[in-house]
Amino acid sequence: MPAFRVNVVSDVHGNAEALARAGEGADALVCLGDLVLFLDYADHSRGIFPDLFGAGNASRMVELRTARRFDEAKELGRRLWAGVDRAPAIEQAVRRQYAELFAAFPTPTYATYGNVDMPVLWPEYAGPGTTVLDGERIEIGGRVFGFVGGGLRTPMRTPYEISDEEYAAKIEAVGEVDVLCTHIPPDVPELLYDTVARRFERGSRALLDAIRSTRPRYALFGHVHQPLVRRMRIGATECVNVGHFAGSGRPWALEW
Repeated sequence: MPAFRVNVVSDVHGNAEALARAGEGADALVCLGDLVLFLDYADHSRGIFPDLFGAGNASRMVELRTARRFDEAKELGRRLWAGVDRAPAIEQAVRRQYAELFAAFPTPTYATYGNVDMPVLWPEYAGPGTTVLDGERIEIGGRVFGFVGGGLRTPMRTPYEISDEEYAAKIEAVGEVDVLCTHIPPDVPELLYDTVARRFERGSRALLDAIRSTRPRYALFGHVHQPLVRRMRIGATECVNVGHFAGSGRPWALEW
């Protein structure tokens, strides 16, 4: 029997050109979110923030956030946004990105939200070949995949951050699966530390507990762009950070 292959991407952050090729050689594409590019920590000229306020202000914002000077970062943001009608400006920019990115998805694509995404807009752009799942499960190639989107609340206040309780409820709703797909990692320090941003991102304790108790074959996630550890076994489960697709342009492949 020929192998079934799923290509997996996360943290697309505006890379529509590579996304259009991400399904090549695969029977399906799985996307773990963060389609939107708001602020690129590697190239401060790219994203919604520098489009509105310039690369210099973007560089200053990255500097403050990297140094964990969040109060100063918030003050800079308040000053810059003071003359802008924030919500419409962001929505207009996100819509432009979503129109291009969703058009690049191959058929079939199975996708969930990242913490910088705006779930309310997805139904307008997801075509018939794209299935959006959050706190849900689906069979792909004879294996059961569970999907949980979004991130947990942080000082960054990105658009789709939810409470630990709401996140845990979605994990519980998914139940036992072969492949557990989330945007954020389980709460394991080695999987959460970003070696370039020099900070720990937030991971989920509920996700870690579910991995230990339900023992999926794989737990796939993204969110941490340059993790200290990309792959780790927790009990019977292979935990994999599928990579920063915006930077690499290469999907991670799962075959069986």
